[in-house]
Amino acid sequence: MKLYNTLSRSIEDFKPINGNLVKMYTCGPTVYNFAHLGNLRIYIHEDVLEKTLRYIGYDVKRVMNITDVGHLESDSDEGEDKMLKGAKRENKTVMEIAQHYTDAFFSDIKKLNIKKPDVVAKATDYINDYIEFIKVLEKKGYTYIANGNVYFDVTKVKDYTKLSGMDLSKLKTASREDVFVDVHKKSPQDFVLWFTKSKFENQAMKWDSPWGIGYPGWHIECSVISLKNLGNQLDIHCGGIDHIAVHHTNEIAQTESYTGKTWVKYWWHGEYLILNGGKMSKSSGEFLTLPSIEKKGFRPLAFRYFVLNSHYRKQLVFSYDSLASAENAYLKLKNKIMEIKDSVNNYTGSPVLSEEALKYKNEFKNCLEDDLNTANAITVLFSMLKADTVSSVEKIKLVEDFDQVLSLDLLKEENKYRNVRDEMVDYIEEMIKKRQEAKKNKNYQLADSIRSELLEKGIMLEDTRQGVNWKKIN
Repeated sequence: MKLYNTLSRSIEDFKPINGNLVKMYTCGPTVYNFAHLGNLRIYIHEDVLEKTLRYIGYDVKRVMNITDVGHLESDSDEGEDKMLKGAKRENKTVMEIAQHYTDAFFSDIKKLNIKKPDVVAKATDYINDYIEFIKVLEKKGYTYIANGNVYFDVTKVKDYTKLSGMDLSKLKTASREDVFVDVHKKSPQDFVLWFTKSKFENQAMKWDSPWGIGYPGWHIECSVISLKNLGNQLDIHCGGIDHIAVHHTNEIAQTESYTGKTWVKYWWHGEYLILNGGKMSKSSGEFLTLPSIEKKGFRPLAFRYFVLNSHYRKQLVFSYDSLASAENAYLKLKNKIMEIKDSVNNYTGSPVLSEEALKYKNEFKNCLEDDLNTANAITVLFSMLKADTVSSVEKIKLVEDFDQVLSLDLLKEENKYRNVRDEMVDYIEEMIKKRQEAKKNKNYQLADSIRSELLEKGIMLEDTRQGVNWKKIN
């Protein structure tokens, strides 16, 4: 398998540190609000990575944190605590907010067929471990105290920016203009390990420590939770690209200072989901959630299909039209599979695959091993379904096999697609069918006139290798 490694900025052959076991850590949600679609895009691709590793024969232990304390509005320790902010917004306690949005998150990932990690760790369950971790860094000379807070001194780390490759002087110290820089730091890039004094009152969650009553900095939780559950070295650490310059950089600095050895072999990062010309962001208010698209009649797995048709290292532009087109293609795919399944009598699910069928299985596997090229893997699925050299029983077996990774419920029964959002859908589908018949009969004049008629009604057709998709253009 080949995987892009942010640390080396290149695609590398994937080789676990210890035999067949892959130790994998994924940054989890900060549970002060719903996960937005940009967050969920990352979780879908991480799910594909884990399932691909299992599919090709590795054992995987995956750990994910739940941030229920300490995550400020800026990755650089400035602004208000996100959990407290959520509690104020909804007039609830911090713990009520944490539980509510934790439940909402797991509801979302269940709907998207994202496998729950083997270990899910709440940040608040590791307070004593953070304290012991900081004590070791303090003993080694990596920390200092200013204004009552314990800081990590990044100047003590020789290769602090090795993950981002950025000039230290150019690193951002606050994520937004309305967030102020901490004047008590020796260096703007130094980060807090333990707060006893913050810039806002009534911090809800506090614990006693050798440095005073307070709470941990955000960056420390991933380091400690990883060390406790996966040991001193990881194979893969995942997250969004927005974590590279600060959060993951700080994780590396403190963890490798603590252990004295390289911590993570492969750093995996997913790109942004773009909305209205910019990345989806809770702080800007520009974000959509899974419940919000469900209210518009979209299926959660249509969003998963939309995501899988993109590469995790490329930005993906979201629009309702593109999601509608993806859902249309997804349901046509399911209908095709149901037709094949219905044609197979007494399917047992265990045929011996022919050489032709195995060729498609190997092509599918090769796409996944090529830095998780899910779009090409889906193309292989369509090609296999059209192949005359593969029997219907074999096709169903291969669909079952591929769906171990795609997780699109491809063999689950579902009523034939009717788009409740648009009364024209039946008409559009019928016109597409007539156009396909016209092209088959080499009546290209009729086919062109059908395309033109649809275009006049604001419907643009897209001929793809998977079939004909459509989208609204006005």
